[in-house]
Amino acid sequence: MVPHFENNLSDTSKVWIYQSSRKFSANESEVISQKIKEFVNQWTSHKAGVIGDGKLFYNQFIVLMADESQVGVSGCSIDASTHFIKAIGNEYKANFFDRWNLAYIKDDEVVTSHRDDFEKMLNTGEISDDTIVFNNLLHTKADFETKWQVPYRESWLKNLRVAHISFNSIL
Repeated sequence: MVPHFENNLSDTSKVWIYQSSRKFSANESEVISQKIKEFVNQWTSHKAGVIGDGKLFYNQFIVLMADESQVGVSGCSIDASTHFIKAIGNEYKANFFDRWNLAYIKDDEVVTSHRDDFEKMLNTGEISDDTIVFNNLLHTKADFETKWQVPYRESWLKNLRVAHISFNSIL
């Protein structure tokens, strides 16, 4: 079952997905989840409260959401969320900003690997077109709920590999 938010925010709400370089323990996840709630409750944009939500999924992904139909998020509010994520990363020795750390599901577990290792697994067949991968580049709640976890063949990663192969073939 694909995780989702249980809130009344608009399907067009903005979404930011931060994937940790490691899974958090149950105790860490509990504390981090509480910190996310506290952050969202005090999150502001131009001194107005952001109508938002946040959640930790799979003990590894922090997902923040802001419904801009009432209060738009600005540079300062986005900066605040980035600082929050960096603070969590520093406190728990996790990197949330390595975009080449790719996540997929193997044996019903979330697994991560660097892009180079991921590509090797594609070449050996360990990762196939049917492997469920995570698309952390989504922008809306609706996309998060329908396109966050997709088969590799439907993911942006497939296009990246084609571009990588094409680029390497001309060198």
